[in-house]
This record gives sequence, C-alpha cells and structure tokens, in this order.
Amino acid sequence: MKKGLFILAVAIGLIGCIKDDFVDDFISPQLRITSSIDTLEIGTSFQLEQLFLDNTGSQVTTDVEWESSNTAVLSIDAAGLITAEDFGEATITASTSANGETYTDDIAVVVGENTVIIVEERFGNIETTSSYVLTGSFTMTANDTGFSLDFANNYAASTALPGLYVYLSNNPNSIADAYEIGAVETFLEEHSYQISGVNINEFNYLVYFCAPFNVKVGDGTIN
Repeated sequence: MKKGLFILAVAIGLIGCIKDDFVDDFISPQLRITSSIDTLEIGTSFQLEQLFLDNTGSQVTTDVEWESSNTAVLSIDAAGLITAEDFGEATITASTSANGETYTDDIAVVVGENTVIIVEERFGNIETTSSYVLTGSFTMTANDTGFSLDFANNYAASTALPGLYVYLSNNPNSIADAYEIGAVETFLEEHSYQISGVNINEFNYLVYFCAPFNVKVGDGTIN
C-alpha cells in the first residue's frame, strides 16, 4: 500500500512538471569578453579571454579579431594577448562574424604602475516559472578559484519536486551546455555554493530544473 502511494506521488509530480515544460530555446548570439582587468602594469602582458554563444546559448569556437584603439599605449596580438606599452588608456575590441552577422564586445584598459584585476560581483533574483514555490535573491562574488554564489534569507524553494537541480546556463530555457551546480539540498533561507574553475562572466542565467524529467521550474538573470 505504501509503495503504491509513493508511485502515485511521483506520478503527480511528473504531471506537474510536464505542464510547466518549455520548448523555446532561441536566444540572440553573443560575443563576450570574459576577462576582468581594469589596469595593466606598464611593460607587462595579459591574456584576454572571450566566448561566443550561438542562438541556443551554446559556446562555439569562432575566429575572433582583436583591435586596440591606441596601440602606442596597449598593443594586442591575434590571440588576444595585450601588452602595456605606455601610460594611458585604450579600448580593446573583439569581433567575429557568424551567419552573415558581426558581433562585437569591448573593454577599456588603463596602463599604470600596477596591475588591477576587478573583483567582480554579479547579482539577480530567482523567480518561479511553474506552479512550485521558488524565489529569492542571490549574489556572485569572484575569488581566486572561481566565485561564491550566495543566496539571501528571502530564498525559498518547494520540497515537493522530485530531483530539483540548479545550473548555470546561457539559455534561460535549456540546460544543454550548462554547468551543473548540483541537487538542491537547502530549501529555505541563506546558503552558499563555491564554484571552482568557472569564470564569473561565463554564464548569464541561473536555472532550476526538475532533473529526472528535464523540465524547467524557475530562473534568474545574472546582472
């Protein structure tokens, strides 16, 4: 009898998940410089990193051209390695073409006495996209190994879902090519995740999925 009730409960959860499914996974392609540098010490070099996202939010390899607005201050090679030539400031622009369109991103870098890496902080709010409770604000703070993902005490998530997982993604409606943070184990108030080996600028969304059925439950834009 108890086994039958358990199966019924899982089936009800599955029906609820299916009702909230998403099929539209199109996003606008994007080129993004992911490096966080403010000032480069004169006479030194720094490798810039970038990524290109296609119309599903998947990272794809593409040829990128780099350009400096003032090569006398900041030179750059074909691979994105910048070298501080003289005091001043220059804008570095990355560009690429895909499907007949051109995509660009840029950053301003100062040449000074010391190198200054920006300690980045990003933030957002989780909202439910289903009939299940999911809410709360979060902050991402860069560190030496990646970043810390911290949820505030206004966080709340339903315990009724079978297999609730949280992911970092570049598509709010898909976990294809997403980074799996893990199963949700805290369902109320403050908690944190330590993310290693991931650039804080690598993803644009935090998404929650009912993992056994690959169905979205909620999301939050990372600002």
